[in-house]
Parts: sequence; structure tokens; C-alpha cells
Amino acid sequence: MSALHRLAETIEARKGADPESSWTAKLFHKGPEKCAEKFGEEAVEAIIEAVKGDRARLASEAADVLYHMLVMCAARDVGLADIEAELERREGTSGIAEKAARTP
Repeated sequence: MSALHRLAETIEARKGADPESSWTAKLFHKGPEKCAEKFGEEAVEAIIEAVKGDRARLASEAADVLYHMLVMCAARDVGLADIEAELERREGTSGIAEKAARTP
């Protein structure tokens, strides 16, 4: 099992945890909107590091982005399996064709 899968399982397990015992539980307790806000903050930090060109800092911020993305999605009951299924559905389709097939 990959680190990403273990992380997703841990996040799911924290859904009902005491907010005083877990940062993830605290995020869930604050609601999906706060989870989305934290994801956005981390995404901006990753963008800044990508522009700066520091590989180690970018890797660190990208890890934060993945964590907060999984929390945000879990707050709306979208799990890593759902995301993987969507990626598999898109596999082998060009990005241009995939975008053209989306409904406005």
C-alpha cells in the first residue's frame, strides 16, 4: 500500500475523532468550507515554491497540498478511490479531447 493510500485511510479514520486529539479531526469539525480554504492556502504556497525553484520546499508544500486535498474531498465524502476511478476513466484520453467532452 502506498503512502498516499495510507494517508487517505488515516484521514478517513479521523472523521469521527475528537477535534482536540487530531488536526485532521479539527479540520473536519470546522466543516467542508474550512477544509477547502486550507487546501487553497496550501496550493498557493506550493505555487510560490514552484516559482522559486526550490525542489525540497516544493516537495514539502506538494505533500501539504495532497493532504489538504484529501481532507477537503473526504469532508464531502469523496475518497481516494473515487479520485482514482476518475483518473482511470480519463486514462488514454488526450487532455484536449477530455476537456472538449465536458458539459459546460
